[in-house]
Amino acid sequence: MIHVYLMPGMAANPSIFEYLKLPDTQFTLHPLSWKIPEANDTLEVYAKKMLEEVKEDNPVLIGVSFGGVIVQEMAKYITAKKTIIISSVKSKNELPKRMRFSRALGLYRIAPVSLVRNIDTLANYAIGDRLKHKVALYQKYLSITNPIYLNWALQQMLCWEQTEYNEDLVHIHGTDDPVFQYKYIDKCIPIKGGTHAMIITKCKWFNNNLPKIIGN
Repeated sequence: MIHVYLMPGMAANPSIFEYLKLPDTQFTLHPLSWKIPEANDTLEVYAKKMLEEVKEDNPVLIGVSFGGVIVQEMAKYITAKKTIIISSVKSKNELPKRMRFSRALGLYRIAPVSLVRNIDTLANYAIGDRLKHKVALYQKYLSITNPIYLNWALQQMLCWEQTEYNEDLVHIHGTDDPVFQYKYIDKCIPIKGGTHAMIITKCKWFNNNLPKIIGN
């Protein structure tokens, strides 16, 4: 049995993996939830806290977006069968220019994290079926609204110092990702038309291909 640990993206809860279905005769899925960090936690400290949830040897680690950064940090302290990142980055060099600009000017310190925290308020004023649907999805998947966590996560993402990565790392990335643009990404498995939410919208691709990727 292969144990697969799943780390969601920033502010997201484990329900983003609800459509991920791997053969249960081969794989056991363990969706992880974000822990609220101490304000001065480093990525190293936080990764070790998350490793407290990993109970099996030689697991597979899969992370989406900022969760991809976290599983890369986790993999530095254990032997993982495979580390896979989705809609994420392998180093600070793959961050888009606007994020590098925000980092250089320290704009993450004044980022409007309250926008994420106020989804419920927005829901009360949503007009039109399309907007209501989008707000409902945000409410469903982006439920981690603790301000300590949000400010910490944004700073860690923008200020990540990694420049070199393990060559065995598997990176799956959408060609239409608006957050981490494909043009900045090096050495990945491209998913045509995939967006930042493709763990949900391209679930059939992942269900068909992840078993082969893990076993390769």
